[in-house]
Amino acid sequence: MFATAFVNLYTANIEAGLVFYRDLLGFEETFRTPKEGAPEHVELTLNGFSLGLGTVEAARKAHGVDATPGSPAMALVVWTDDVDNAFALLTSAGAPTVRPPHDSGNNNRNALLRDPDGNLVEIVSKIA
Repeated sequence: MFATAFVNLYTANIEAGLVFYRDLLGFEETFRTPKEGAPEHVELTLNGFSLGLGTVEAARKAHGVDATPGSPAMALVVWTDDVDNAFALLTSAGAPTVRPPHDSGNNNRNALLRDPDGNLVEIVSKIA
């Protein structure tokens, strides 16, 4: 009955979101609409996980939804080989810190940041 799923984040600035997810976190762009000009919706993948970025305006136009980016109702979790290096890269690019790298149990090291719209992004690695 159901085939696949992905998370769609609504954004106030899709270009800033693309820099964060595509350029900094390494997601690969797989789809964009419209194809010319400023996008309203872009889909990206990272090791089989799919993520959509849609503008607040597109959410209103296509679905009648008033999207509010940045509410901490969810966190996108991205695994990395080295949380400390990834944290340094993301914060040097301007990502706001919620909680710096820390050991969190289960042999994990975590850090919590915000994307350009204020959505929570948690980066995690196993402790060596």
